[in-house]
Amino acid sequence: MAQRSVMTVGASLLVASLALAGCGDRGDETSGTGDTGGDAKVAKIGVIAPLSGDLSALGKGIQHSVELAVKQANDSKAIPGWTLEVEAVDDEGKAEVGKNGATKLAADDQIVGVVGNLNSSVSQQTQPVFAAANITQISPANTGPSLTRGADGNTRPYKTFFRTCTTDIAQGGFAAKFLIEQGIKTVATIHDKKTYGQGLVQYFTEAYKAAGGTVVAAETINPDESNYAPVVSKVAPSKPGAVFYGGEYPQAGPLSKQMKAGGLNVPLMGGDGIYDPKFIELAGSTSNNDLATSVGEPTENTEAGKKFLAEYEAAKFAEPAAAYGGYSYDAANAIIEALKTSLKDAEDAKSARQATVDAVGKVSFDGVTGKVSFDEFGDTLVKVITGYKVEGGKWASVKSENVS
Repeated sequence: MAQRSVMTVGASLLVASLALAGCGDRGDETSGTGDTGGDAKVAKIGVIAPLSGDLSALGKGIQHSVELAVKQANDSKAIPGWTLEVEAVDDEGKAEVGKNGATKLAADDQIVGVVGNLNSSVSQQTQPVFAAANITQISPANTGPSLTRGADGNTRPYKTFFRTCTTDIAQGGFAAKFLIEQGIKTVATIHDKKTYGQGLVQYFTEAYKAAGGTVVAAETINPDESNYAPVVSKVAPSKPGAVFYGGEYPQAGPLSKQMKAGGLNVPLMGGDGIYDPKFIELAGSTSNNDLATSVGEPTENTEAGKKFLAEYEAAKFAEPAAAYGGYSYDAANAIIEALKTSLKDAEDAKSARQATVDAVGKVSFDGVTGKVSFDEFGDTLVKVITGYKVEGGKWASVKSENVS
């Protein structure tokens, strides 16, 4: 996918941030942000993410981060003669809903690029829709490797798809090493059968075994389950030193809680899908010592990240930037950088779609998450992963590493 905590920004940073009043929560409607510029032509950047349901906090963080980038571009008149707007669509974190949402966005002739999706399984359905319309799609959160490298690991399926986060090849390898460094040499794996969870467990398992660890059990759950006693009873007899979970926090939190209640009192570890304060809320006090990895360095640890968080805070959005705010902001700015070229002599937005795809592949600038640029597969060149541990009811970063 899939933080999730956002640092409280001090007053001094707020004073130094951009004045972004009036850029609050706009729901799921089209939002034109910043100076509309009179007779300027309009181009839209779409957002497609879960804006309702269990993952809506992440989806709203994606939406608002794009809105912030667009407002700043309009205020600075980054693209003379053009006004940018944001069109947000709710995919509910569901593949079929996402496909319908992508179809809606693709039918809008003013859409020139899209930021999303959150879930890799949803992007599998939206990729071909946007590709058929020559619309740039940049995901701030998809970590499934096959989205850019295909089933054979070496063939790019859609040249319109890019991502600002790294993949589960990097995350799974780091997670395995991180767990070994915690002194845990045996593990049981559980995943939710979805693209993200299954892939993360696969890459983790390969790396963990290569590092000398032993996988003592491998189980699955259904993503709509809430009673995990059966899977806990299957795993417990193998006496693992930890449970590695491939999936997201709405299931991981209760799984962690039920593990401990069922006598399996070992850490639960997951990827970016569980790195969210909601996981701790759902898991309760027994989540202490649980582990996670997430893409990138903690946003609040870098100067660029602090600046972004200050500007986001000043905009007074109803929801925090969450895990993927910086990645979404960078994705939107990658599209905006490309539009400086593709819209320069364009008669309308639709005619600039292919030129935008071409220009995105060549962007290179310093963003919130590091250097924003893409390789021949559309993958980010930045492959930093951070390991976290729950301490005192909060996620605490343990180490960050560039795994490239």
